[in-house]
Order: sequence, then structure tokens, then C-alpha cells
Amino acid sequence: MRNSSIADRDPCPYRIIEDIGGAFAFGAVGGGIWHLGKGAWQSPRGSRLTGAVGNCAARAPVMGGQFAVWGGLFACCDCSLSAIRQKEDPWNSILSGAATGGILAARAGPKAMASAAVVGGVILALIEGMGIWMNNYFSMPPPGMEDPNAMEMGPPASDITAP
Repeated sequence: MRNSSIADRDPCPYRIIEDIGGAFAFGAVGGGIWHLGKGAWQSPRGSRLTGAVGNCAARAPVMGGQFAVWGGLFACCDCSLSAIRQKEDPWNSILSGAATGGILAARAGPKAMASAAVVGGVILALIEGMGIWMNNYFSMPPPGMEDPNAMEMGPPASDITAP
């Protein structure tokens, strides 16, 4: 696992703005697809297209905004932890996910806040773990290719066709 330095990424104010925009776009597109289907499903026969488009237009920006709030809060927590710890590693994302879940559930009370923090941390731990696993799995050489010098082309040591 490689610990990158803070200088490898954009400065935090720009990273936060970029993450908010990306999260809004992701939420708006995903919410648009979801609410387009939901509007078509819930509309009566004969007006499915207008119901689908109306539901999509009404709800997709709301979902985009909810994703943007989550993404912005996560990016703020991630940048804060990076500044405090002075290193970039998966623990920043895991702790940021836990903090984001807890902060977003703070109005529901301490019990809901704690459970949302655990869920946020576990989800980010699964995402980070899967990313590390995929990076290690796809960067391994294929079986039998451990030593790249073992594939040198040349005649075998005991060539019986030599004169």
C-alpha cells in the first residue's frame, strides 16, 4: 500500500468544490433515472411519459442536492483529517465516512448519530478495502510470470540438433 503525500492532490478548497459538483451530478443523473422510472410506474396508463418526466423534473434536483450535501461534508471531513494527520491513507476516508454519517444524523439524537456513524464508517471501509484488493489483484503478474527474465528467448541448454 502506498501512502501518498498531500502534495499529490489538489488543494483542499478546490477538492471540496469539485467533490460537491461531482456528487451533485451523480445524484442528479442517478436520481433522474430512478425518478423517471418511478414516475412512469406510478402514472396511469396513457400519461406515463408526462408523469415520468414530471416526476423526474421535480425530484432529480432534490436528490442531486442531497448527494451534494453528503459529498461536501465528506470532503470537508476528509480534508480536515488530512491536514490533522499530515498523510493521505484509507483511514482518512473511513473516518470521514463515519463522521459524515454521524453529523448528518445529529438531529435524530445520539443513538441515531452513533448508528449512522458506524454505518458510514463500515460502508467506506468496504469501499476502501475493495479498492485496495482490486489494486493488488490487478497489479499482480499472471501465474508463471513472476520473473520477467525467465522468458528470455534463446536455444535450450541441451540442443540435440546442433552440429
